[in-house]
Amino acid sequence: MTIAQELAKFVVRASFDDLSHESKQELKTRVLDAVGCAIGALRAGPIRMLRVHLDDFGGNKQCTLIGGGKTAPDRAAFYNCALVRYLDFMDSYLAKGETCHPCDNIGAVMAASEYAKGTGKDLLAAIAVSYQVQCRLSDAAPVRQKGFDHTTQGAYSVAAGVAKALRLNEEKTANAIAISGTAFNALRVARTGSLSHWKGLAFPNTAFGATHAAYLAMRGITGPAEIFEGNKGFMETISGPFELDWSKEDLERVRRTIVKKYNAEIHAQSAIEGILELRAVEGFTAEDIESIGIDIFDVAYNIIGGGEEGAKTNVRTKEEADHSLPYMIAVAALDGHVGPRQYLSARIRRDDVQSLLRKVVVRPNAEYSSLFPEALPCRITVHLKGGRIVMKEKKDYEGFFTRPLSWAKVVRKFDSLCPPSMDRSLREKIVTAVGQLDEVNTVQLTKLLGKVALKTRR
Repeated sequence: MTIAQELAKFVVRASFDDLSHESKQELKTRVLDAVGCAIGALRAGPIRMLRVHLDDFGGNKQCTLIGGGKTAPDRAAFYNCALVRYLDFMDSYLAKGETCHPCDNIGAVMAASEYAKGTGKDLLAAIAVSYQVQCRLSDAAPVRQKGFDHTTQGAYSVAAGVAKALRLNEEKTANAIAISGTAFNALRVARTGSLSHWKGLAFPNTAFGATHAAYLAMRGITGPAEIFEGNKGFMETISGPFELDWSKEDLERVRRTIVKKYNAEIHAQSAIEGILELRAVEGFTAEDIESIGIDIFDVAYNIIGGGEEGAKTNVRTKEEADHSLPYMIAVAALDGHVGPRQYLSARIRRDDVQSLLRKVVVRPNAEYSSLFPEALPCRITVHLKGGRIVMKEKKDYEGFFTRPLSWAKVVRKFDSLCPPSMDRSLREKIVTAVGQLDEVNTVQLTKLLGKVALKTRR
């Protein structure tokens, strides 16, 4: 058996009944969190561009677009995944050499489940499969240091989740995985240097292609069976050798994924919580600050702190701001919150935050690096006028797997992301449908998500 065939066997045998009670609840939490992020992004500029693009190109009206309308499954996957991703407020998974966002899979899996007229249990099982595949490949086969993006593993997870939702057999599932894995190997440059819209659209594009690959496999198209271990395959050209015994995998990795408390890059969460706690307890204002030191683990330093992926003090756009630890710490100190409003162009350009972010110094700390990813450690040191120094050390934040957000707090986050014009009864119906997803079918949920447009797209 090839590795792709072993993976396909895992996908096909996976069942909703295999999930623990805790994983079922965490999956529902992730779906509601993703839906809230999607609704909150409906008015964003790049999302409006995508909607014009979809309306222009058309597509057989088989799957619901969040915010109203229908299109072909692969295009629904692209658009809905873009909505979930755009705010950069979605869930994450931390591996030693890779960080990914497993909810990136949800839009594609939901479209396939709607197409297949699946039950809510079918949908949850397929999402669990995609989470397990992406997280475990991130553990065993990280690609960031090789110059490839984490969406590379997403090519396998989306294909696996979509194949599961479509109820493909082992042969067709293996072909879906092989086609997608061969075709979609994205470069890390999407998240380095000067950031563009593609930072938020790289995974939706992979989801579009991987969904299309699964449907091709459904029709009988074959892919290279030795995608992982073959001559010039994934191991030889990208990841290097690794071992994963898919016969021993379960569906519990979702419990190690984490939800964002703040609208910020995941590695910034504990530092933001720390600066806000210091601000509340010590009572200083931004005008009192002379400098802020952030000692943090090396992954955070390299990605958002000015390390190997580029300087983070030249912040002009939303994409640059939500991947700049100096900006996020500065705006938290100024505004007492980090949410979507902190990434509006007018807020980013203001002199107060532009001045303060240049007073934030980020340093890698070897001890903290050794604790990652079991913790998100950091130390925040604020030097105030008059020589006073206040300090806070953090190991995690509310939303990390050591302190998971409750269902009630995720509902509160969902409500905060819905526009004021959105009918409250529709909000409540969506929350109820997700909370009872194992008792309804996928179409019941997607119909509600299609109705969001009645209040938000005027």
